[in-house]
Amino acid sequence: MADASAPPDSHRGPADAAEVRPTGPLPAVAWRPVGAAVLVLGVLLTVTSTQYGYHRDELYFRMLEPAWGYVDQPPLTPWLARTFADLFGDTLLVMRVPATLAHLAAVVVIALVARELGGRAGAQALAAWGYGTAAIPVAFGHTLLTSSLDLLMWPAVLLCVIRAVQRDPRWWLVAGLVTGVALYNKLLVVALLGAILLGLVVAWPWRTLRGSAAPDRWPLATPWPWAGAVVALLVGLPNLVFQATNGWPQLAMGAALGENNAVDVRSEMWLFQLLTLGPPLALVWLVGLVWLWRRRPLLRFLVVAYPVLLAFTYLAGSQTYYATGLLSVLFAAGCVPVVDWAGTTWRRTVVVTVAVNAVICLVISLPLVPVAALGSTPVPDINSAAQDAVGWPEYVRQVADVHAALPAEDRDRTVVLTQNYGEAGAVDRYGPGLGLPAVYSGHNQLWEYGPPPASSTVALVLTEAPGAWDQRFEECAVRGRLDNGMDVDNEEQGVSILECRSPVGGWAVLWPELRHLD
Repeated sequence: MADASAPPDSHRGPADAAEVRPTGPLPAVAWRPVGAAVLVLGVLLTVTSTQYGYHRDELYFRMLEPAWGYVDQPPLTPWLARTFADLFGDTLLVMRVPATLAHLAAVVVIALVARELGGRAGAQALAAWGYGTAAIPVAFGHTLLTSSLDLLMWPAVLLCVIRAVQRDPRWWLVAGLVTGVALYNKLLVVALLGAILLGLVVAWPWRTLRGSAAPDRWPLATPWPWAGAVVALLVGLPNLVFQATNGWPQLAMGAALGENNAVDVRSEMWLFQLLTLGPPLALVWLVGLVWLWRRRPLLRFLVVAYPVLLAFTYLAGSQTYYATGLLSVLFAAGCVPVVDWAGTTWRRTVVVTVAVNAVICLVISLPLVPVAALGSTPVPDINSAAQDAVGWPEYVRQVADVHAALPAEDRDRTVVLTQNYGEAGAVDRYGPGLGLPAVYSGHNQLWEYGPPPASSTVALVLTEAPGAWDQRFEECAVRGRLDNGMDVDNEEQGVSILECRSPVGGWAVLWPELRHLD
């Protein structure tokens, strides 16, 4: 992937010397290899987008009413899901389009980061193809999740910050603009800003700059970062107002996730760092860490920011992927020295390594294994998104069978009550075509939409704990169990379908008990 015919990079110093500030023009954008990666990945993601089925989060997004925010998230990703469905049709193919576009845009951003750090065509190609075919980026590009947009916006913020520190401080304003938009997806971007801030405080290269003729000022001593912060605040203000006036629900949600997930997150996050892009490419981003510290003193703050985000991930205990956006930028940084060192001699080795890593990652992250064989492979255990995309139509059909077996006089006063938003979203998506009544759930935002009407005295309850409902209704009986028929052991497999009658004290008494955040 190295461009052996290209002239030496005029703005990169000797191999054994640290470069204080890049001089001269940036390398040309390698549109051919980067564009080829975008084209191939776009086709691949589109062709596979309708295999398996909806992810539970996608089914949930369909149900959320347009709002400035929800108890478990800001509005951007649900808004995209509903807007695309309204404009282009309520289909799985359309649902996946925003995730695909976000992934393709992120591929370009990662290549541009490599360019910003002096990478010529070979480094940009390695960045685009390596990142674009890596495990977690592909998984988030296939399925529309809030993290799908994070993997675009976090590297975009970092690209702007890198350019602001190295070349033009006005890019802090663009970084603020992107941050403001990112706040509508998750408030977690504030953790990235905190890590950058701490990195600039701890790792600014005062000693290196003291002997340099470069007129470098500490960025935080200039007005530009603070002006960028004002831009971010202004752009994100409506979302922040919603959070403040509703008791900061995202903080409550984060605490709930930490309570439920902390043990698993704290044990799995370390291995996750190596598996995010695939083990071979982990060597590249580790090289990027060292190279940035030794050869790009102005960017040492990125090296400090990474363990800061790891510490945040550990303490929060909510999800394992919080450092992925920064890790991707470290990978782009590592592509520059790796391609230079590889030269012409090792170019084939680099290409083969990326190709082998891509094949493994794509099999894990995309629905390439036939669904009938999925349960007999390790893929569902590795990629939980694959589990969550199997069985929804079958589950709803089984609920519909129980509903059809009810006495005719009971069907008009029956509702479906689910334990989580995935089940509720599946019933909402497939239930009307099967004659199912309205669905309700106490999970996250769906609880806020209120209980069933008082006249609905029969409930088909989906639950993992059937015994817990005996005290909530005057009578309950198990009428079936969910089975996807594929031997895929997801969260719904084996869940009981209860027929419950007469909520004790009525829905007004029962509904507060059913609320849960996770």
